[in-house]
Amino acid sequence: MTDASSQKGFRILVAEDNPAVREFIQRALGGAGHEVTVTADGQQALDQLSKDKYEVLVTDIVMPNVDGIALALKATSLHPDLRIVMISGYAQERMRAHNIDALVHRIIAKPFSIVEICDAVKDAMN
Repeated sequence: MTDASSQKGFRILVAEDNPAVREFIQRALGGAGHEVTVTADGQQALDQLSKDKYEVLVTDIVMPNVDGIALALKATSLHPDLRIVMISGYAQERMRAHNIDALVHRIIAKPFSIVEICDAVKDAMN
């Protein structure tokens, strides 16, 4: 009997408007054994959150329609146990995210490595 439960990945929703970054995150987290669903903006992520349950939300801060901060606020009101990892290439936006520290488990700066995104998710779940 294999011990698959100890190797179980997390259900992760990714909201990122840049297709290359979105694919990079999907491959990195999928390769680490997680079940990853990707969306192109915050509104799509909210739609997905209304349909399925996730353990982690990885979101860019700057996105069209619904930005990452508004997404985090709405997502945690719907799912209080949801863990949030935010990513951004803009220092000013990272400062805005610090205003919602109680909701955000980790903020990482672009560009980031496979190890950094995987560690951020792992840290958020601990």
